[in-house]
Amino acid sequence: MQLVLIFATLLAPIVAAIVQVVKTTVPLRNNILPILSLVIGLGVGSVAFPFTDMDLVLRLWAGAFAGLGGTGLYELVAKREGTSK
Repeated sequence: MQLVLIFATLLAPIVAAIVQVVKTTVPLRNNILPILSLVIGLGVGSVAFPFTDMDLVLRLWAGAFAGLGGTGLYELVAKREGTSK
């Protein structure tokens, strides 16, 4: 499990960057972004086989963690203006 978390930590900024690129190029609703981030995280985790000797299931778990964490990472540093509802 420790290896999965380390790998997810490495993938999270990559996934967040890809989601940001997709978000700026394709008009999407904001409520779809976490699902998109999860799917991109799963994709990046699955194609990362040259960089690790982990099994596919573990890479998918790491990609899922990175996708969900990448969304949280962006929300943490995003500049918010105004007040909440």
